Order: sequence, then C-alpha cells, then structure tokens
Amino acid sequence: MDEPSVTEPGTEGAGDSVIATRALTKRYRGGQLAVDGLDLTVPAGSVFGFLGPNGSGKTTTIRMLMGLIEPTSGTARVLGRPMPRSTRTVLPHVGALIEGPALYGFLSGRDNLLRYDAADPTADPRTRRARVASALERVGLGAAAGKKAKAYSLGMKQRLGLAAALLQPRKLLVLDEPTNGLDPQGMREIRSLIRELASDGTTVFLSSHLLDEIEQVCTHAAVMTRGRLITQGAVADLAAGTRGRLVVTTPDAGDAARVLKEHGAADVVVGDDRVTADPPDGDPADLNAALVSAGVRVRGFGIERASLEDAFVALTGEGFDVAG
Repeated sequence: MDEPSVTEPGTEGAGDSVIATRALTKRYRGGQLAVDGLDLTVPAGSVFGFLGPNGSGKTTTIRMLMGLIEPTSGTARVLGRPMPRSTRTVLPHVGALIEGPALYGFLSGRDNLLRYDAADPTADPRTRRARVASALERVGLGAAAGKKAKAYSLGMKQRLGLAAALLQPRKLLVLDEPTNGLDPQGMREIRSLIRELASDGTTVFLSSHLLDEIEQVCTHAAVMTRGRLITQGAVADLAAGTRGRLVVTTPDAGDAARVLKEHGAADVVVGDDRVTADPPDGDPADLNAALVSAGVRVRGFGIERASLEDAFVALTGEGFDVAG
C-alpha cells in the first residue's frame, strides 16, 4: 500500500510539532517494558530537553523515533511522517548523534567526516571538503582534524559525532547525551552551538540526564522516569507549580534549624551560615518572626525559585543524578 500523502518533511508551519508520539510503547523480549505509552509533542523551532535518569527509556525512545527499532505499539511521527515507515524520506532532513559516534579509529577526524559525507546520497561531492572543514571548525576540532580518531578523547569523539550531524543543513537535530565526556568549557561551547543552531531555525531534541544542562539551554522539556512520561511543557512553566526551598542566612544555623523544625519545616539542611528547608504551609513572615523571637540573627530570609530538580522530586518522590 502506498504511503498516504502528508506534508513534505521540513515544510511544517511554526505552530506544528516536529515530533509527535501517541501511546508509543516498547516491550523487549522477556517482558521488559522500556517505554510505556509515551505521548510526546516537540514544537517546531524549540530546543527540547528529553530529561530522565539513565535507564529511564530515553535512548529507546530516540531509537524508535529514528526508525532504528520498531515500537511494540503506538505511533511516532517525525517531520510529519510516520516512523519507521518513512525512514528514507525523513532521515536526510535529520542530523543525529545517538549513543556516541561510530568512528574508524585508523582514520583522521577529517577523513572520518569525508567517509560519512560520501555515504550520503544527497551530499554534493564538489563541496564536500569545504563542508567537512566548516563542520570541524564549528565544534572546535579544526586543529585536531588530522589526528587519528583512536587518539581522540571521549569529549573529542563526541564533538566529531556532532560535526557529522552538522555536515548538511538539518530541520531536526537529535542529540543523545551530547556533552558526555566533555570538560566544563567544552560543555559551554556545545551549549552555545545548540543555541546558535536553534536561532538558525533548527529544532534540537536533546536527551540528557543532567538537569542543569536542560535548564540552561532548552526552551521546552519532557521528564521521563521508568519508561513513563511524567510531565512536558515550556521549561519556564515546569517548575512554576513547585514550591522552592526556604533559605535562611544566619550565624546561628543550629538554632535556626531547631526553630524551623518546630514550625513544621521539612528536609532541613544546615550549613555553616545558612539553613535550607522545605517551607511549611502558612505565611513565611510568621516563620521569620518566630526565628527573630527565638533570638536567631536573621541576615537573609527568602524562598528560592523552584528548579527542575525540585519539580522532578515533587513529581516522582525520588532524587535525581544532577551531576552525571
């Protein structure tokens, strides 16, 4: 049966979704449920963070979106086309870095990219070397282009994989843990590059287990845990319904902690000159007054803005590996 006529990849309007799944499910042999009924919507033009602990189902989802594995049930559409049926139509418009790049260790970084590009039937061989050089410069590998890939560090290999995804203009860029192995400076550079790509109109789908990474670079996000979607939406909105931590700055941290506990504060953490806690219900001003009445010298008192970490803990009741 012929594929139904739908929008050509890359021609969606700004209000359309670039990725849309409905009840997407993957159950492996032996009964392991890796992805459970996923309803995901990725707006065009967004930097979309796909967030969850390692083992939460993120990579399995990405592999289904890219047509690498078949779902057990449910549907996935990428650039308006059903996957995996439309793999040949969709993938030329998608750049992807999934589970680290596959490299020829005996070839230089430059020659690896030349091989990648030569395997792309849509790539113009006349501009190949110029495009490879440009991609290497964009990810900060221009000076290491002639070095053999087997001598690359993990972070350099990640950069080279990202360069491969950028050889052609893409409507969608799918990155699975793109800052894995990078030092802090390298992470900042990749985040800057992602913002640059988004400003040029590329939708970026970024999988990560690093909450701060998602919070710094993404416009939208979804949170996965144990194969299920917990929440999704604009990053600015995800933590809006979550109450932030109470922070009291004082030289009398021990006394402050005692007073806070007496007034119903939970998860009280004492530092050298500050105490943090989950605030109790009620007017914070009354709590501040109780501290002062108890002789605590309060130098600072306030509720911090809730973070994605706070939202995740509130939604799931479990911690999160924020440091990687």
